[in-house]
Amino acid sequence: MFSAYFTQSVAEDTIVGTALWGHTLSLAALIVAFSSPVLGAVADKTGSRKPWLGGFTAVSVLAAAMLWFIEPSPSYALPALILVGVGVIAFDFATVFYNALLPALAPPDKVGRVSGWGWAAGYAGGLTCLVVALIGLVQSQAPWLGLDADRAEPVRATMLLVAVWFGIFSAPIFLFTPDSGRARHPIGMAIRYGIRELLETFRNVRRHRNIVKFLGARMLYIDGLNTLFSFAGIYAAGTFGMTVSEIIRFGIALNVTAGLGAAGFAWIDDWIGPKKTILISLVSLIVFGGGLLLVESKELFWLLGLAIGIFVGPIQAASRSFMARLAPKDRETEMFGLFAFSGKATAFLGPLLVSTVTLQFGSQRLGMTTILCLFLAGLVVLLFVDCPTTKPLTEP
Repeated sequence: MFSAYFTQSVAEDTIVGTALWGHTLSLAALIVAFSSPVLGAVADKTGSRKPWLGGFTAVSVLAAAMLWFIEPSPSYALPALILVGVGVIAFDFATVFYNALLPALAPPDKVGRVSGWGWAAGYAGGLTCLVVALIGLVQSQAPWLGLDADRAEPVRATMLLVAVWFGIFSAPIFLFTPDSGRARHPIGMAIRYGIRELLETFRNVRRHRNIVKFLGARMLYIDGLNTLFSFAGIYAAGTFGMTVSEIIRFGIALNVTAGLGAAGFAWIDDWIGPKKTILISLVSLIVFGGGLLLVESKELFWLLGLAIGIFVGPIQAASRSFMARLAPKDRETEMFGLFAFSGKATAFLGPLLVSTVTLQFGSQRLGMTTILCLFLAGLVVLLFVDCPTTKPLTEP
């Protein structure tokens, strides 16, 4: 919602707004990609992860709340972009520590279930928050609290809703779960030891070949998944003539099937392992995605699109449980820092491929086929990754 508000009401015009928004997110992605591994390595040396998680969560919540003060005027464009960039970076940093808690909170035989249920709960919470925002603020004839639509207060208030929502539902992990360790080194010493150990990891990459292969595979198929999220609405509008209202309804339905898929495949992950779960999901995405590029009717677009949604959640959840099983004991946060790196380092590649092929051949359908190529490439690399039944107790 805020991205649309920024490009349409805050920026000088939609073209400039779109470019500024894209540059901000790209810069944030680069910062996250190259800082997360270092941050994770340092955190492993301090031992405790929840203080880091709490700090970055607080920054995310504060940045979201501060967006309320962004009024519909170009003079607010720079503060808006700074707050968005800080919020995105803090959220992604927090996710490194959040994911690293998984091995300590879930028994080895239930890692897939806990990861899948967590991802499904995230989809459910996000959709509920969206519905509350749409009904109570954005689409209401009489917005709550007498907010002034002429000053865009209902849309700006969605950021306050997000901040309160995020803060409240973050509380249980701090109140009711144990930390994964106690502080072992002061912060200064932890920084030196953490960076030294991370550099040692890169120097001795052969000792971690299996993890490197997995992260390489994930880098490809997650880039395809993120590109699919970015271009699905554009494809629906351009090729199938769907209206904004139809795209919003489709997006909500797609998130429902993704959440159901993440929850349903949670058992399958623990039963057959995360590698097979990801492979099944990738094959399904390629098959249904290929069909989506061939059909002409809007009805078949809905049918195949919702089928794709079923396999989006399992890929995300099973990737996290796979990393939890592969990460050496006491180096989980470092490895999840590398995990974050693999999700951000090539974030430019998918959109670049889609836009280049679309322009070259004048066809959205051909442009979108590059996403299937990324899925296929990730699948091929994943075939060469060994999947342990439980996480290793010592370094490989």
